[in-house]
Amino acid sequence: MRLETLLPLGKVDPGLRAPEAPLDLHAVAGTARLLEEIGYGGLAVEETKDDPFVVLALAAAATTRLRTTTAVTIAFPRSPTVMALQAWTQQKLSGGRFTLGLGTQVRGHVRRRYGMEWHPPAPWMREYVQAMRAVWDTWQHGTPLDFSGEHYRLDLMVPLFDAGPIEHPDIPVHLAAVNPYMCAVAGEVADGIRPHPVCTPSYIAEVMLPAVRRGAARAGRSLEDFRVCMKPLVASARTDEELARKVEDARARIAFYASTPGYRAAFDHLGLSDLAAEAKELSKAQRWEALPGMIDDETLDRFVVIGLHDEIGRRLLERYAPVVTDVEFSIAVRDDADRETLRSLAAEVQGADDAAARSEILGKGTAGVR
Repeated sequence: MRLETLLPLGKVDPGLRAPEAPLDLHAVAGTARLLEEIGYGGLAVEETKDDPFVVLALAAAATTRLRTTTAVTIAFPRSPTVMALQAWTQQKLSGGRFTLGLGTQVRGHVRRRYGMEWHPPAPWMREYVQAMRAVWDTWQHGTPLDFSGEHYRLDLMVPLFDAGPIEHPDIPVHLAAVNPYMCAVAGEVADGIRPHPVCTPSYIAEVMLPAVRRGAARAGRSLEDFRVCMKPLVASARTDEELARKVEDARARIAFYASTPGYRAAFDHLGLSDLAAEAKELSKAQRWEALPGMIDDETLDRFVVIGLHDEIGRRLLERYAPVVTDVEFSIAVRDDADRETLRSLAAEVQGADDAAARSEILGKGTAGVR
């Protein structure tokens, strides 16, 4: 099992409201060095309020072992050639420690935030990754650039813009996914998936991974090194009093996701279609205050890993070790005690065997999931 974290440390709310402690760009290098020193595997950065490539460049330049990942950056607003260059530069700077995590965003954001035309995302993403890999192949091997698809035609690479070969050219590509169509595309052209936080272990095992295997079979690809990287919904704190507040925040996050049509399949899988439909209507009416009350304790437990700091590592492993190779979590480091707690958590999670998840990815799993 590999452990990574978002910034700032302790962030568990995936961007639904202003963070308690906004990311301090000037502290990124120091935080990255701290993570490397206590034994963390990786650092992941979302594309929300800061440019993830700038943040990861700061982290890579300050460390020698820590993996860096975009989790995720939005693909379609950038051409495949632009994304190829950003990833190539990160890989050079990090000495081969970079993973490119790509996401699609939903129709409204593509049209109204990025000002672009919308297209079905799964086939678009398949072509996007293929085009990007064609550019990398040109730079690394001198292969004439000649890619033609529905969305992109790339056939020009003059010496001035040829980035040239690098020491570690095989950049892993992970795709954010919920529905089986995108999972199948990941099996065809990518090296891993990043399930949305609402994707429960049973949904990953019964819906997502079979689709990954179908895609890999179509492309004749092996899944031996394929990774499943989870950013779980977590409520954790030092004390029971602090934990109670975190739990209420988690109810609000689940309710918000339930109201979002793009995540409906994960709720349908658990028999929560009526909940999702009601949440959607409340959100359309902008009755945000009514949403958290819809999430009872049973539903909360199905989506959220809950526990004090000294027990959260074990609970994360119990929930996700059967299906996940990488997990994202950290706690805020306010003093030396927190630092040592985080060190212990990193050792506990990364000391776990990922054999069960590897078997599940390959379709040979026997461990039960929920």
